[in-house]
Amino acid sequence: MSPRTAALLRPLSPSASLTEGAYDRLRADLLSCRLAPGAKLKIADIAAETGVSGGVIREALSRLAAEGLVAMEAQKGFRVPPIAAADLRAITEARIEIEASCLRLAIARGDVAWESEILAAYHRLSRVPERAPDDAKRLSDDYADAHTTFHAVLVAACDNHWLLKTRDFLFAQSERYRRLSVPMQNPIRDLDAEHRAIMQAVLDRRADDAVEATRAHLTATMTILLVSGLCN
Repeated sequence: MSPRTAALLRPLSPSASLTEGAYDRLRADLLSCRLAPGAKLKIADIAAETGVSGGVIREALSRLAAEGLVAMEAQKGFRVPPIAAADLRAITEARIEIEASCLRLAIARGDVAWESEILAAYHRLSRVPERAPDDAKRLSDDYADAHTTFHAVLVAACDNHWLLKTRDFLFAQSERYRRLSVPMQNPIRDLDAEHRAIMQAVLDRRADDAVEATRAHLTATMTILLVSGLCN
């Protein structure tokens, strides 16, 4: 297993700081849309709910703001970024381009061990229930984790760390939108087939096909949201 893949799967250390724990929790709530787009993030309320100090929460929110996952407004505090059609289009366009570059390099550099990781990640993704057991309109956290890991493993053999950093940033930005699209997904959309097509093209070293399959996969999610009218 590559260090990059291991990092994705490694649980939070018991010795992690309070700030790291608050950051992880808030980030998960932001990406899953448990914190609604546009909602004000009140430090005192979050601190009371999580049982940590306001300073810890402020530090975690400032870190998330630096990553673009929280909006910081002068004299107004923190807020969950709104969703917008123009933002969704721009994120999707940028992600397609960066994913394409990472995929091409990974396909050129990847070895048999990398291929094995892809197969294992796809197997997990294809076996984990997509929807939360208590809410059929919400993506399960286990599926979301498996999905993140699968797409990360596909590009794990890319040896350009700047491309990978940019790719990770864009993936996080797009995750909120993807989660919002779940209740509106057309029943005939076959996500497993989409993922399998990407995987097979990568394993067959068909870079152009892998890029095209990825483009179609990301564009489909964008289109669902744009058609829904949810994004202004």
